[in-house]
Amino acid sequence: MAAPRREFATTPRPGVTAEPDGAVFCLHAPEADAVWLCLFGTLDAPDDIGVRHELRRVGGGHWAVRVPRVGAGTRYGYRARGPWAPREGLRFNEHKLLVDPYARALDGELTWVPEVFAHHVDAAFDGDDAVMDTRDSAPFVPRGVVVDESFDWGGDEHVRPRTPLAESVIYEAHVRGFTMRNPEVPEALRGTYAGLAHPASVAHLHTLGVTAVELLPVQAFVDEPHLVKLGLSNYWGYNTLGFFAPHGAYAATSRADEVGRELKSTVKTLHAAGLEVILDVVYNHTCEQGGHEGATLSLRGLDNRGAYRLDGQGRDLDVTGCGNSLDLRDPATMRLVLDSLRHWVGEYHVDGFRFDLAVTLGRGPGDGFDARSALLMAVQADPVLREVKLIAEPWDIGPGGWRTGQFPHPFAEWNDRFRGTVRGFWLDDVRRLTHGEGAGGGVADLATRLAGSRDLFGGHRRGPEASINYVTAHDGFPLADLTAYEHKHNEANGEDNRDGTNDNRSWNHGVEGPSDDPGVVRARMRSMRNVLGTLLLSAGVPMLTAGDEFGRTQGGNNNAYCQDSPLSWLDWDLSPRQRDLLTTTRHLVALRRRFAALRAAGAGEGATGVQWFGIDGAPMTHDAWQDPSARTLQALFEVGGADDESVLLVLHGSPADAEVTLPPAGGGGWQVLWDSAEPAPPAAAEPMPCGASRPVSPLSMLVLGPVAL
Repeated sequence: MAAPRREFATTPRPGVTAEPDGAVFCLHAPEADAVWLCLFGTLDAPDDIGVRHELRRVGGGHWAVRVPRVGAGTRYGYRARGPWAPREGLRFNEHKLLVDPYARALDGELTWVPEVFAHHVDAAFDGDDAVMDTRDSAPFVPRGVVVDESFDWGGDEHVRPRTPLAESVIYEAHVRGFTMRNPEVPEALRGTYAGLAHPASVAHLHTLGVTAVELLPVQAFVDEPHLVKLGLSNYWGYNTLGFFAPHGAYAATSRADEVGRELKSTVKTLHAAGLEVILDVVYNHTCEQGGHEGATLSLRGLDNRGAYRLDGQGRDLDVTGCGNSLDLRDPATMRLVLDSLRHWVGEYHVDGFRFDLAVTLGRGPGDGFDARSALLMAVQADPVLREVKLIAEPWDIGPGGWRTGQFPHPFAEWNDRFRGTVRGFWLDDVRRLTHGEGAGGGVADLATRLAGSRDLFGGHRRGPEASINYVTAHDGFPLADLTAYEHKHNEANGEDNRDGTNDNRSWNHGVEGPSDDPGVVRARMRSMRNVLGTLLLSAGVPMLTAGDEFGRTQGGNNNAYCQDSPLSWLDWDLSPRQRDLLTTTRHLVALRRRFAALRAAGAGEGATGVQWFGIDGAPMTHDAWQDPSARTLQALFEVGGADDESVLLVLHGSPADAEVTLPPAGGGGWQVLWDSAEPAPPAAAEPMPCGASRPVSPLSMLVLGPVAL
């Protein structure tokens, strides 16, 4: 007589739960008729034939099985049987091996072949999505790996005081690209988590003065099939396969079960250096993209109707531009995201998240964006998640998808209005001026961005610290290319230069691309300094893109998502001009740190006040604000009226020389702390009395602090 099956007293947690004599495997597949766990040996003794264990229903759409003598290093996957009814959104196919959505590590690579599609396709991945494919996908799909999560964190706790957002300076970086060309990092560690933790990497970040490193996606991802056909790869990583597993290709170790420890060690090292770690996370879509005609690798084969937004014909509703959209209205899908976020905070001690295409996460029952949507409210209420930094990319491509300024506290948001205004004032407006096309919109919008974009973030419980100010990011031109190209040059991407935005708001200073003309080169460097000064000294939270501190170029490519090559990697062989720019960036970050008036936010005690003056030193009038030809603005930042905390920014956006009269403030007078017309910061401050006049160079920016009494 067969031994009776053991009952589960409660529904196990999704994923793998270790027990003294084995492990419990659990997943969510509410519409499946049968589910099997497939074990493929261990990392040390792999078995590609596999052993199957049938799971049983345990409630709430979950399936589970307890397997004895299973431990860390075990390789596994799932198969699910159920209805094949594509027009109803049901795409079960037991011939396809499925990755556990909760897998903590992945072993092996995805191979793009027709077998990984649940429906029939040919070698070009074209076919009939209604016809089931009965070939086995197991040889071509990664295995999940059971992982021992233990790690010696020393005194590093996942719940701890963090740098206030208003005090933060964020540095957006790519794990691989940051160190691939750094000769100070050992070759074996370049492009890895360990390389990011190398003393040379930490020293650069520390001397730069940033407080947080925001990493492009490190959750396990795969390349898109069209890139594989072109001989390219997904460099940025916005194509997630595993929400709990770190990306294995970024590790120096070759063992899948050690990848997590390497990343944890990197986080620990960065924390010890006073740096926080923010992860760029992608919960709006998955790598099963391409719509209903995409591959079946994980969620599509387990719970297609719950995991993804579908129309009445079982086809994906795409609000992300990536072919599918996760449905965060579904409780199990929302739990998957929340469990993943808690995992990265609890197990990896990360300090926050930047949510890619976050409007998708906030789309409610009617498909429109709702700041009180279930997921956003759950994150707000979570005792762990509400204490870390939460940054939304406040748009997607769906209806009503542009929502800058509309996310709830404590979310901060990427401020695209800041990006556009600063590019416009220093670059695109000047380009049009030099071409006789007009001067743009004056200085009113620039003032709004300098003061923290209160038109967007001035509501209840929010302030300038909710504005993540940026001028460049991974997506688009880097800073140097904003000053050297007026048109994208994406030919290397294999799409005949059709991809990438045409709205760059850049200015090539008269020459498209590289130039040996000393005048052009000087003008470009000055423009870069102007942009950096505005970015790093405005109210709000600045985000600096890796390499902009010394003028990295991508050769005019503004969509380098598929360029895992020197085109995207940071080149650490700096020219004298680049070294000067790096020194300037460090100086500007130090000025931000020195003057609390540039960081304080809100309306309470100690809040920043800003007074505005024109080129003549007189307060700005209504007519001056409305003058579209105005190109000079003075901003006096103060905290609580304390003269010794005051800092004056003078922004002169005209291509002509001028003389500016300093405002009658500043107590004992002013001293010039930085002039963007100069290639490097001044060796000594230049004192000036209040109300004095001073020449200003064309297209330049001054920073003045009070003379000590």
